[in-house]
Amino acid sequence: MVDGREFESLIQLKNININVLDEIRRVLDEVSKVRSRPVIAYLANVVNPNIKISCSIDHSDDLPFSELVNTIPPDEKDIDILLVTPGGSGTQVAKFVDRLRKRFNTVSFIIPNIAMSAGTIFAMSGDEIIMTANSYLGPIDPQVPNKDGFFVPAQSILTLIEEIQTKGAEAIKKGVNPDWTDLQILRQIDPKEIGNAINASKYSVELVENYLHDYKFRTWTNHSDGRPVTPADRKQRANEIANQLCKHALWKTHGRGITREAAWEVCKIKITHSETIGLDRPLRRLWALFNWVFENSSIYKTFVSEHYSLMRNDQSVNIQK
Repeated sequence: MVDGREFESLIQLKNININVLDEIRRVLDEVSKVRSRPVIAYLANVVNPNIKISCSIDHSDDLPFSELVNTIPPDEKDIDILLVTPGGSGTQVAKFVDRLRKRFNTVSFIIPNIAMSAGTIFAMSGDEIIMTANSYLGPIDPQVPNKDGFFVPAQSILTLIEEIQTKGAEAIKKGVNPDWTDLQILRQIDPKEIGNAINASKYSVELVENYLHDYKFRTWTNHSDGRPVTPADRKQRANEIANQLCKHALWKTHGRGITREAAWEVCKIKITHSETIGLDRPLRRLWALFNWVFENSSIYKTFVSEHYSLMRNDQSVNIQK
């Protein structure tokens, strides 16, 4: 691959047979050598629009992820996880975190592209989060099914209800009736949707709050002004960040990409910049390679380490050679 033009140089290989797994492991080894610790890759195909099978985090990932983690030698107590995902199940993320934290002293997440929604919750369980200039996290407001079976952002429902309530209260203060259209909208919302939205949002916030407090903030000992950090400080800051990440009114849309700069400027989440630790080139190469693989194959989810490889394929996709 050509530095700075990694993907372009790979395009020329479209009709050439190469051992993709060998190339992936070669790039993973580059990352591992820079970090001096083992690395595993749990990446979803967020590139190919022809993939129809969901590539989100779900319960079917539990066994392969467990096997992937178990390939790391037992004497290794630190691990890096390369993560790319559009999101998925928060309950499955919680299982991943439980498994990792029983096994390793430190867990770091490397985001070469996107880790949205439940992927962001997963990343918040790390001692360190490493991002490139082109990486994105996302809001953690969960998706809940509406009465028609479609998934919608939980926070959008709660924000809408809050806005209608505020407008109604203001109208009543002025001695007029609340807006008829607003009342009709409220009547259309199933109370179960509201309950699901509240509970799912609380669950996402609780996960992130606990993960930040227990892991990312455990080595935070001093404020910027030198004052010692107390357990109450860690708890409060973790709660503030978790609620910010879940706030629909702040991000406007569930699909909003949060850059490493926005993560710091808005939420004060400390992110390690890949170029400051010598990972920029390896991550450019790695994501160019995976981007090429995803674009030219039916693979929708990968679990790869030095000693493990599972690549799930969407058999309905017709790849033109």
